[in-house]
Amino acid sequence: MATDTAPPIAARTPEPRSARLRGVALLFTRLGFTAFGGPAAHIAMMEDEVVRRRGWLSRAEFLDLVGAVNLIPGPNSTEIALHVGHRRAGFAGLLVAGACFIGPAMGMALVLAWVYQRYGTLPRAAGVLAGIKPVIIAVVVQAVWSLGRTALRTRTLTLLALAAGAMAAMGVGEIAVLALGAGAGAAARGERRRDEERFGAGAGVGVGAMAVATGVAAGAASVTLPAIFGVFLKIGSLLFGSGYVLASFMRTELVERRGWLSEGQVLDAVAVGQFTPGPLLTTATFAGSLLAGVPGGLAATAGIFLPAFVLVALSGPLVPRLRRSATAGAVLDGVNAASWALMAVAAWRLGRGAVVDWATAALAVVAAMLLARFRVNSAWLVLGGGLIGLARGGG
Repeated sequence: MATDTAPPIAARTPEPRSARLRGVALLFTRLGFTAFGGPAAHIAMMEDEVVRRRGWLSRAEFLDLVGAVNLIPGPNSTEIALHVGHRRAGFAGLLVAGACFIGPAMGMALVLAWVYQRYGTLPRAAGVLAGIKPVIIAVVVQAVWSLGRTALRTRTLTLLALAAGAMAAMGVGEIAVLALGAGAGAAARGERRRDEERFGAGAGVGVGAMAVATGVAAGAASVTLPAIFGVFLKIGSLLFGSGYVLASFMRTELVERRGWLSEGQVLDAVAVGQFTPGPLLTTATFAGSLLAGVPGGLAATAGIFLPAFVLVALSGPLVPRLRRSATAGAVLDGVNAASWALMAVAAWRLGRGAVVDWATAALAVVAAMLLARFRVNSAWLVLGGGLIGLARGGG
């Protein structure tokens, strides 16, 4: 309870800006190397680090960020990293958090693209992933349980989360589920106020401006660095949902419309995003590298992540203002409950694919016990799971 009513960030962190910036860099560099499992897992690991271990944010503040990033396009876990960096060390913290979280996966994708082009195949990582996935499920479930105590603090919010979870389980899109949360929150408090409208307008202006900008840049048929940047800027400006949605966008833009890549190359790019740590959107790095080497990979990475940096910079200062407004705060509560439901459904779906036999079930249970009882750092659990999976040979 004390965690949720903690004083503002500035009062809890008397260290100088340089020390806070260094802490941001160290944390997100480590997460960039160890955050496997996709956005739900990344968010769970961030919650463990910035709420439970470091106290940089209260659980309620973290939930507000989760709700906010669900309302804008782009990679949710990367956007939360940007928000945390911004709250911790200002605009420099936003840039450092993003660069440190994205950098490791981008570097790995560039190396894998070189190996792929030289040898025509990808290194096998099935064993490592088989050990990591059950551990990730334990981390996600722990975060769902922890965040649920804050997100579902009233009967109305609990019922809303149950309805949102049922919709998500039946295949209703994320945007519709979040709209349910926002609408229910607005209904609970009456008409929405201008604070919320300003948040939506700020994000909308950013998306609209970037979409217009991509109209020219993404139109070229030949493979040039500006064209690569434009295509991925367009995707990053419009992308909601998971890495599988990204695969659909890439197939449309790179295979059907331009013929730059084959179906198989797009699938291999998605595979790289899945088995490297950090943001799944470094799939773009691999694809850009296939098109134009390292410069192409860097152009694709810059294009797909730039909208996230812009939108977080625009929306970040408005999140605390939304919370101070009773009506807008109620809307955000509804979005938070719906976001929690989406995370719970994601954990359930991920669990079905990760816990497939007695060994993976035992690994998930042991990891959960170590997290709950001894608060073992999730990075060590991921490393241990990967080593066990490698020893089992992908069992």
